[in-house]
Parts: sequence; C-alpha cells; structure tokens
Amino acid sequence: MNTIYDNWSMWQKLLTMLQHQFGNRSEFILHDLTKDYNHTIVDIRNGHITNRKIGDCGSNLGLEVLRGSVKDGDRYNYIVNTRDGKLLRSSTMYIYDDNGAVIGTLCINTDITETVHFEEYLRQYNQYSTSVPTPAEPADPVRSTTPATAPAQTEPEFFATNVTELLDYFIAEATKLIGKPVEQMQREDKIEFVRYLDSKGAFLITHSAEKVYEYLNISRFTLYNYLDLVRKDGDKAGDNGKSSASKGS
Repeated sequence: MNTIYDNWSMWQKLLTMLQHQFGNRSEFILHDLTKDYNHTIVDIRNGHITNRKIGDCGSNLGLEVLRGSVKDGDRYNYIVNTRDGKLLRSSTMYIYDDNGAVIGTLCINTDITETVHFEEYLRQYNQYSTSVPTPAEPADPVRSTTPATAPAQTEPEFFATNVTELLDYFIAEATKLIGKPVEQMQREDKIEFVRYLDSKGAFLITHSAEKVYEYLNISRFTLYNYLDLVRKDGDKAGDNGKSSASKGS
C-alpha cells in the first residue's frame, strides 16, 4: 500500500460499519497525512463531536509523529477535554505505507460527557460502593466507588478546524512553558520557545516561521539560527544516547 486510496473502499466500509454500530455519539475520522496538514481530513462521520468536516486539519498529536518527535503514535482509550467542554474517550491508529512511512490515521472520538455526569449522579443517589473492603477496613456504603481498572490516560490533544488555530495553540503553550511575556524573554528563553515548537512539529505548518519570528520580534535569519541550534542539540543528544546504549550492550 502506497496511499490510503489503495484501500479506499475498505476504509469506507469500515467507517460505515463503525458509524452504524456505535451511533452518533462517536466520531470517526480518516486523515491523509500526505496532504497539506491544513486539509488532512478526507472522511469524517459525526463531525459534530469536534466540529470538524472534510478538508479540515489534524490535531497537534499528528504533527509530532510527522516531525519525528514521537516514533509510535498509536494511542488507545485516552481522555481529551475539548475547548467547548466535552469529555472524549479517544483512540488513534497510524497507517503506514509499504516502506514504513506514515500516510494516514484512523481516529475515534466518543463523547462521554453526559454518561460521566450520569455516573456521578448515580453514585451520589445510590450511596453505594461496589468495591470490596479489606479485612482491616470495614464496609462503608457512602464511600466512592473505586474503579477496578486504572483510568484512561489523559492526552493534551487540541482539535482545530485549520492550522492557524493549531499554530496559535502551540504559541500559547510555548509562552506558558517559558513563563513570561515575549517582551521579557531573553535570547535563551526564545531558543527554548523555538525548541518546544520544533519538537511539536509546528514548523511543518506552512508559513509558521513568519508568524513565529514576528511574535518573538526577531528576524527570519535569527529564527533559523535558533532552529539550527536546537536541532544540532537534538542530534548530539541522540548520538550520546546511542553511545551509551553501545557501552551498555
């Protein structure tokens, strides 16, 4: 398989089956990651869950995989809090071509907002716990239920309809990481700012460099100097890691 369109009829049948099986509380999205990141969604069912449509962009997590910051991007059963207050249980599976390059993703987002609220209501209403008390601990019917399994992992995923929103999100997160307004940032602060953006794949977004150097009030030349520095640092760190692994083997 070289593109997701080589198996297009299979992906269509799969999405149709999932849509009919799980209903309108679950969103199913197919991304073509060989396209411009501003327009990766090539099929989406129940797009009202994240307010996206065909032709919209992917989330921040996809950029990290394309950048190479994350090697195995598959994530299952993680929790996402959306900007409009929804609570989603999500899974993401990456699709690879015959050479092992990422070409797409299949994503599922299930809206569990109302069921979680109803679960909390039932716990309060029933005042009953299904957890088994230990011998040293007497049963307490008012105690909150202890889940039998660990909760799903929460991922900092940001759903945007276009890459402009996505880049604004990265810039806001980088600013929070530095912990000071751009007017007070020194050279080292700005290098760390650029390092964060680069690790998240922000510079894969078209025209992102212009927005970043204008935001940081530096020249294009200075921005690319910073990028060279952080990428050389990353290469050195990788080489050191390989050396350490060789010594230990």
